[in-house]
Amino acid sequence: MRPRGLPPLLVVLLGCWASVSAQTDATPAVTTEGLNSTEAALATFGTFPSTRPPGTPRAPGPSSGPRPTPVTDVAVLCVCDLSPAQCDINCCCDPDCSSVDFSVFSACSVPVVTGDSQFCSQKAVIYSLNFTANPPQRVFELVDQINPSIFCIHITNYKPALSFINPEVPDENNFDTLMKTSDGFTLNAESYVSFTTKLDIPTAAKYEYGVPLQTSDSFLRFPSSLTSSLCTDNNPAAFLVNQAVKCTRKINLEQCEEIEALSMAFYSSPEILRVPDSRKKVPITVQSIVIQSLNKTLTRREDTDVLQPTLVNAGHFSLCVNVVLEVKYSLTYTDAGEVTKADLSFVLGTVSSVVVPLQQKFEIHFLQENTQPVPLSGNPGYVVGLPLAAGFQPHKGGALPCQLVAQKVKSLLWGQGFPDYVAPFGNSQAQDMLDWVPIHFITQSFNRKDSCQLPGALVIEVKWTKYGSLLNPQAKIVNVTANLISSSFPEANSGNERTILISTAVTFVDVSAPAEAGFRAPPAINARLPFNFFFPFV
Repeated sequence: MRPRGLPPLLVVLLGCWASVSAQTDATPAVTTEGLNSTEAALATFGTFPSTRPPGTPRAPGPSSGPRPTPVTDVAVLCVCDLSPAQCDINCCCDPDCSSVDFSVFSACSVPVVTGDSQFCSQKAVIYSLNFTANPPQRVFELVDQINPSIFCIHITNYKPALSFINPEVPDENNFDTLMKTSDGFTLNAESYVSFTTKLDIPTAAKYEYGVPLQTSDSFLRFPSSLTSSLCTDNNPAAFLVNQAVKCTRKINLEQCEEIEALSMAFYSSPEILRVPDSRKKVPITVQSIVIQSLNKTLTRREDTDVLQPTLVNAGHFSLCVNVVLEVKYSLTYTDAGEVTKADLSFVLGTVSSVVVPLQQKFEIHFLQENTQPVPLSGNPGYVVGLPLAAGFQPHKGGALPCQLVAQKVKSLLWGQGFPDYVAPFGNSQAQDMLDWVPIHFITQSFNRKDSCQLPGALVIEVKWTKYGSLLNPQAKIVNVTANLISSSFPEANSGNERTILISTAVTFVDVSAPAEAGFRAPPAINARLPFNFFFPFV
């Protein structure tokens, strides 16, 4: 009987864990292999005679035929066998090695070979060398390993999931069917040339996702780090790809006035083409300039004139002022794939010989025209760690009352049947209510006059600890807190629409205390000396 309110999946997994925990390790089978066993292993990997009857068509080659059967038996699995038909040095699982080869090995490069580590119970092979024998021999042990994780696979009921699906090989019977379901085949070099020629011709006068943004001379450069942390200026900015990168630039402070990447003109002078291969250009407009001093204070300039890096001698050391530290692009586009506006923001600073090499930050964001910007959680797929986007159908016929909107958002965040207790262990029984952990509910709100309090986020924090033996610790939940955070929004007039972003977050916090080794109390020595021990001195 599973506890009421627990998900069925969790109960199944914990049931698997209980069955695995009850297993006992099997006695390992230890064998010392000589020349005969090695020859048997070689015979296992040998080729088999062909069984194709005469007159039948030859099967397709390995490139188009079915894939080989995956090796799942750890007894024949060898990850260090890199040379075909040759013995690899110190590879104790290589079937090409003989007992003579094993006798000159210094150690086993891969001492343990295991299968899929996600299974609750799996076979493992332990290879070692017996140097006490003359000559030294290889020792082969087949043991059972138990996965201590509570989230493990007990049994696999879908065997094809362990390997790739074998592709269907074209022949004279299914060729017409495959032609109808596929996009066609490249039969000769001429068709390939004609196909690539068609790709070079622009199909539509618009930007598509991932296409580099063109400028009047080449493309919009977006510096980033590629193979190292150093900045590479030849990286193109891609359409609809929001980026934020940091990179390092090695500079000579005496030549800072000659380095283009430190100047505002290097980023503001290009003109972006409205669409690819177009004569219409969109200039880049500088919207703001912020000056950062040596003590990290920020000051915004009133004007947006382009400034040039200048070398200043201050006593025994030199400074370079008006150096570009941060660059932020904001591009506006239409739903037809056209760039209509390009804004640019700078953070300029002062560089001394102490901060060389210089770290720069670059950002680029895309905003669709006539739309209200809303933070996205992916493009198009969700990104791990970002909130889930949700909403509800707005009420027709006027604005909804604040209380009704708050109730709808709250019910959306809590969901249906939000629990009151959480089981401390995965196998806790429903009748042991005193052992279950109650959920603490907290509500935070920021009150403002003439505003509507709407829930905006539900933050669930689960604290767990490691319980039990050090050899096999168990995960135990000790505290759960559900925090509903509300924010103030101005009262909306009738007919106005507003987008409200809500989010749900769950965090797991490990509150385990460091393990302390326990020792028994030292024995008390209750020894009595003989009556005449100090005779004749006393």
